[in-house]
Amino acid sequence: MILINAAITASLFSFLYLFHRRRCCKHPLMRDYPILGMLPSVLFNMWRIHDFCTEILKKQGGSGEFKGPWFTKMHYLITCDSLNVQHMLCKSFDNYIKGPEFREIFKPFGDGVVTADSETWKYSRTILPSSNIGSCTTTRKGGRSSRCLQSLHLQDVLGYDPYCLSIDFPEVAIEKAFNEAEESIFYRHTVPKCVWKLQKWLQIGQEKKMTEACKTLDRFIHARIASKRVELLSKCNENEMGEAHVDLLTALMGQEQAHDDRFLRDDEFNLFVAGRDTITSSLTWFFWLVTKHPLVEAKILEEIKDNFEANYEGVLGIEEVKKLVYLHGALCEALRLFPPVSIERKQAIKDDTLPSGHRVNGNTMILFSLYAMGRCEEIWGKDCLEFKPERWISERGEVVYAPAYKFIAFNAGPRICLGKDLAFVQMKMVAAAILRKYRFQVVEGHSPTPSHSIVLLMKNGLKARIMKRL
Repeated sequence: MILINAAITASLFSFLYLFHRRRCCKHPLMRDYPILGMLPSVLFNMWRIHDFCTEILKKQGGSGEFKGPWFTKMHYLITCDSLNVQHMLCKSFDNYIKGPEFREIFKPFGDGVVTADSETWKYSRTILPSSNIGSCTTTRKGGRSSRCLQSLHLQDVLGYDPYCLSIDFPEVAIEKAFNEAEESIFYRHTVPKCVWKLQKWLQIGQEKKMTEACKTLDRFIHARIASKRVELLSKCNENEMGEAHVDLLTALMGQEQAHDDRFLRDDEFNLFVAGRDTITSSLTWFFWLVTKHPLVEAKILEEIKDNFEANYEGVLGIEEVKKLVYLHGALCEALRLFPPVSIERKQAIKDDTLPSGHRVNGNTMILFSLYAMGRCEEIWGKDCLEFKPERWISERGEVVYAPAYKFIAFNAGPRICLGKDLAFVQMKMVAAAILRKYRFQVVEGHSPTPSHSIVLLMKNGLKARIMKRL
């Protein structure tokens, strides 16, 4: 009898709790299982998580709610509605922040410009535009392979070249640490907080990798800060000091404001990740798309020859690549279909109603899928799944600029990427330098898949044969 009563009580409790969840969750994205919530569907489709997210959002009209296991705080509103994105990033910017939970999950980023809110973010934002990042090194290395991006950004930001372009292509410890940290951050989004917190306390699984990666990153960056201080102190005259101001670290140290090592470490880490991984991701997917579309490749080569036939053997400079309109369109298409940062996260401060009609309570976590937005017919039309550079070119042969809250690869509103123009210059220089001399052929049977990371890199890289053009 006791067992029967216990079973009846448990069943009644489960029924009432499930009823309560369904009342709270008015726009469920997927099936809500007892106890486990909607997490099983996500884990089952983890191997294709971005396409799965796109499919369920389309079925729900662009927005819906996700609830994780019972008694956890895995509760998100997920959207790919461009009007919702415009509302959060532009019109009601002050009401949607990164928040303390974001900073906890993204701990390796510290309090840098990517994770900061309020006055901390404003301060970091104001000091960065004065730093001329990358122009010298971009010109110097623009004619080398796409792997130069890691070397380029380490040198631009930290004044350090890891020599990753050596003939034997050595594994760079700092690169491995960055990758493991980013994969761990992605993992924290897929499990309840109590799970990764326990793993962190026990130092097992992905959290052990995160701890070791953070130690490697901190040792490396703090060593660079210390050596840069010594270098600056050794400069005796004004000309030598001027020569030293080539990288961002030197520029920040040379400002009138006194920045402590923690501030320098956080901003250097943020800017290196923002530049290194995003451009690497963009170019990798770009080259893969070009190999799948030979007509696009032919038009890119024709544009380069038509504009620079007299200087075809030389390295194209910054002003020259700005004339490559079709290449610009092809890169925009790659960014639209495979945005380097595929998911953005915000937290509401006050109650609000989104343009889609969804009610947002204070502290609600909101995820918007940039990957899904690039595949929305409402934004890009019926041919949204096609790789079509022409959509970015006007009848007059000029670049067409889409609103930032629709073409969201560089963020939008006050937090729009400061390095957008520089990123396009770097990508166009590298892409033009490689494509005009080499032809890519993807290895038979290789099907690229996105890695489980906060940056949309290819899981096993792009396996391709590179042949010199005749």
